Amino acid sequence: MSETDTSLPIPARRIRRFAVWRNPWLIVTLLALALAFWQWFETRSRLTETQQELARRLGESDAAVKLTRADVLKTQEQVLELTASLNGLEAKMAEFQGQTAALQGLYQELARSRDDATLMEIEQALGLATQQLQLAGNIQVAVLALQTADAKLAVLNRPQFLPLRKALGRDLDRLRALPFVDIPGISLKLEALASAVDEWPLAVDSRPLPEEKKADAAEAAGSGTASAQEDWRSWWSRIGSEVWQELKDLVRIQRFDRTEPVLLAPGQSFFLRENLKLRLLNARLALLSRDQWVFRNDLRVACGWLERHFDGRDQRLQRAQELLKQFSGTDINIELPNLNESHAALRALKNKKEKK
Repeated sequence: MSETDTSLPIPARRIRRFAVWRNPWLIVTLLALALAFWQWFETRSRLTETQQELARRLGESDAAVKLTRADVLKTQEQVLELTASLNGLEAKMAEFQGQTAALQGLYQELARSRDDATLMEIEQALGLATQQLQLAGNIQVAVLALQTADAKLAVLNRPQFLPLRKALGRDLDRLRALPFVDIPGISLKLEALASAVDEWPLAVDSRPLPEEKKADAAEAAGSGTASAQEDWRSWWSRIGSEVWQELKDLVRIQRFDRTEPVLLAPGQSFFLRENLKLRLLNARLALLSRDQWVFRNDLRVACGWLERHFDGRDQRLQRAQELLKQFSGTDINIELPNLNESHAALRALKNKKEKK
């Protein structure tokens, strides 16, 4: 308190104190100090709470870090195991790839070998078909050979064989369009006819049986009837009839309903049969060589010889004449197609494979 305050009386000093407290600036200052103190206290409280929260979270973070480290270690161990497994798998994969490459090489080699073997079989089939067409004219065997070749190509089912299959198909269509002539069958029948010439009877050797001989033959057929007639015939009458029969055989009258056959000397019948065989065999050779004129001419001569020198009443001879007339009307001079297209396609395929 100042000296001025002490010199004043007590009531005046009290009034002066109250006047001091009534100063608004003092109140504002006190309020400001109170507010600052409250803010400082609040801030400190919050800072303490923040520190506690931060400490808690740091603790949790430490625990999480420890857990994370354990997980990392575990993960690293798993990574190491997986790496080892992956290395093993890579080694097995490399081995598998090596085996696959080896198997693929073997398969390709086997496929090439199979393709080469198939092409060789196709070439053999084409050669067989060409031989059958050129030498024997056997269309059926040629068609069968080409069908076999096409079936082998169909089993492989390779795109590079399509041109060859198309060529084979066109050649097959041309062969199937040809008229059918059974060359091997006609050849075998001509050979059979030539072998049967010795069995055919000549016209000059054929004689009708006398009426009495026919009766005797009929009587001999029934043994019971012949034995019954022996009872009433006497021995003398039987001898007389036999002598009379021999006397009648000295003179024979014969009638032919056709032109008189040409008389042949005893040795000429052999040469006639041999010449007929030669004609039939020559017709067979002409058939195989596709010589239409020679084939028909030999058959015509053979038919003329059969009608002139052989007994036409024999059934075997009649069948032979029918066959020769049927063969004479057969057209054997058929222009056979070649297989050049199939051969060219096969050569092109082989050349392409050799270049590879």
